[in-house]
Amino acid sequence: MSNSLLNYASITKKISMSILGLFLAAFLLVHLTINLMLILPDEGEWFRASAEFMGTNPLIKVFEIVLFAAFIVHILMGIILWFENNSARPVGYQKTNVSKTSLMSKYMIHTGIIVFIFLGLHFIHFYFVKVGLISGLMDAEGHPDFYNSAIELFKQPLYAIIYIISFLALGFHLNHAIQSGFQSLGWEHSKYTAAIKIVSTLYSLLVAIGFSIIPIYFLIAG
Repeated sequence: MSNSLLNYASITKKISMSILGLFLAAFLLVHLTINLMLILPDEGEWFRASAEFMGTNPLIKVFEIVLFAAFIVHILMGIILWFENNSARPVGYQKTNVSKTSLMSKYMIHTGIIVFIFLGLHFIHFYFVKVGLISGLMDAEGHPDFYNSAIELFKQPLYAIIYIISFLALGFHLNHAIQSGFQSLGWEHSKYTAAIKIVSTLYSLLVAIGFSIIPIYFLIAG
């Protein structure tokens, strides 16, 4: 295969991964908004209403499939690009060019693995219960009680710490992902690159801190 075709394939993968990554990053804001309802002083009324809407709306069901596919493709592309980038580097690259490699970029694969493992754990606790693969807490009507399930989970120090570490890794991952996503899409320019960096940093902090507040709240509240 010619170098031009190889370059085209590489660029196409990077652009596709960037689009999927930005889509997933935007979804996190919706997910965060719903999950923050867990700490509202209403005995879970808003959270349960949102969970009921998400679980019964046919459009949401279609969106779940799209979201799941986006996660899988994004993960696979991330792994492929990581191997390609490492194999393309000349010997001694890491030793002689460490100062030129940002900390966030260097550890993207590591934070990605942490997030991937966390997703598996999160699916076991909630999604697998939703689809009936495993048993969990049920409400009076026989539906999965995600409100009390989340509270009981986050009251356990081990799980609360695991979730907090995962959320911090997610924020770290997001910060670089958003910046590189815009760069791969050709939206990097001296006029607004600084603004993109600020927005990505603030957004990643919002996601990391916002999600972390939930287990911290229930861990302290007991």
